[in-house]
Amino acid sequence: MPKPRIHAVTAAAALAFLAAWGPTPSSASSTPAQAAGPGPAAPRFVPGACPKPPEPIEALSDAECGFLEVPENRSRPDSRIIGLAVARIPAAAEKPAADPVVFMAGGPGADTFDDIPFLIDSGLNKDRELIVMAQRGNLYDRPNLACPEVDRFNEQAVGLGSDSQQAEQIMLKAVKDCRDRLTADGADLSAYNSTENAADFADLRRALDIPQWNVYGYSYGSDLALTYLRLHPEGIRAVAIDSVVPPQTVTLPWGWSSAAEGIDNIFAACAAQPACKDRYPDLPRLLTEQVRKLEANPLTLNVTPKGGDKPVRTVLDGGALLNLIVASNPRPKDLPAALDELSRGNPERFAQARAAGSVQKTGEFAHGLTNSIVCSEWAPGYSEADVLQAGRKAFPGWPDTVLAQVPQLPFEYPACGIWNVPDRTDVQRVATASSVPALVVSGTFDVKTGASWAKDAAGNLSRSTAVEVPGIGHWVVAQSPCAQRVLASFLARPTAPDTGCVDGLEPGPFTIIPK
Repeated sequence: MPKPRIHAVTAAAALAFLAAWGPTPSSASSTPAQAAGPGPAAPRFVPGACPKPPEPIEALSDAECGFLEVPENRSRPDSRIIGLAVARIPAAAEKPAADPVVFMAGGPGADTFDDIPFLIDSGLNKDRELIVMAQRGNLYDRPNLACPEVDRFNEQAVGLGSDSQQAEQIMLKAVKDCRDRLTADGADLSAYNSTENAADFADLRRALDIPQWNVYGYSYGSDLALTYLRLHPEGIRAVAIDSVVPPQTVTLPWGWSSAAEGIDNIFAACAAQPACKDRYPDLPRLLTEQVRKLEANPLTLNVTPKGGDKPVRTVLDGGALLNLIVASNPRPKDLPAALDELSRGNPERFAQARAAGSVQKTGEFAHGLTNSIVCSEWAPGYSEADVLQAGRKAFPGWPDTVLAQVPQLPFEYPACGIWNVPDRTDVQRVATASSVPALVVSGTFDVKTGASWAKDAAGNLSRSTAVEVPGIGHWVVAQSPCAQRVLASFLARPTAPDTGCVDGLEPGPFTIIPK
């Protein structure tokens, strides 16, 4: 799942809501003495050097880092031991509260450490220690489930039709090559799931000897936080979830209803602003026209992406247009203007956004964790026909070639056939019922995890406070000062947070380009 950054990935990468990284020279110094291999089953925390990302993270200079060592597969007595990268970032306050905040990142597969600057800017360590741990298989872990093969496909994909046979063939080969390499290296792909992820965080609290802590997770991290709360409630003082992915609800067809809700809310907000309504009077019709037009006659352009040094072949078709909107690129406030420009023969905003996919940070996203979770927890029980039916319901009149693929996860059913992990829906597709104080935050412009779905989670949390922030997209706290104040108030008083700043909030003005 802004700058704040949204994990916007294609194909086998991840649901963007939810936005696989390989070993790099910069992370080698952070490796535990025994990276991954046979060992004792008892989890332990091993202090070590902090990771050294290519772009330095200031907060890590004062952090205490190390690795949590846990069994890769807790159901196997002979499981090898893996190492999960951990950082403890001190509170800014001189006298911090005793209970820290532990963060659960989105993806699944997103780099937790890359989120630290946004967490600091959002005040997560203002009054409490902030603890981050890379979910198993992520960057800086040993092993990590990077798929450079998929990253290279994503670079090529900008020049291919979104639903083309060529794109599918190249992507599926990349998925197979990655799977073959990871399993040859000894990875038990069935062990990379939300149940094991949740157990890792439970073990981390015990290994660090923390009596009680607070949990904050966004996007897939909200799915994980709810799983953790259900399976390991001990020691949890309060839980805040943001851009909510209810574990009992999330499936591949669900992606279409979320996309439609977010887009509808953006267009409705434009219609509620006289200047936007007058300039862009019928956005739903305009979007449908442009999707149909581009799908029938895709644009093939040579575009120099930001950060690139030469033009790249860029194909803009209906599927690409939809996926860029779901990735919030361009931003919601610019979407009406971008669609109007496109209709007038100027595709520059969308073409630049599409071309940006050719400039990849290869080996950073844990596509392996993504596929293991998607294929075991979200895909089973539904089919490609169900995806198409959901797409038709969400966007009547759109071409089937666009609607056949889940936004940001095209060809996922054949990819899951290759990934071949067990169906875990019986143990994972379960609602979390709890009386632990909870804060449920959503944004009306969220095109990845529709705001209304937060109710599915809040309805089972008897001491929950639900906050819907108008005009904000995916990962609300990182973008909204009001949401940051609400979260701070919740952590101070979990049963009585001050939500007053939300009252009267309205979406900001949209970008208006004169005719």
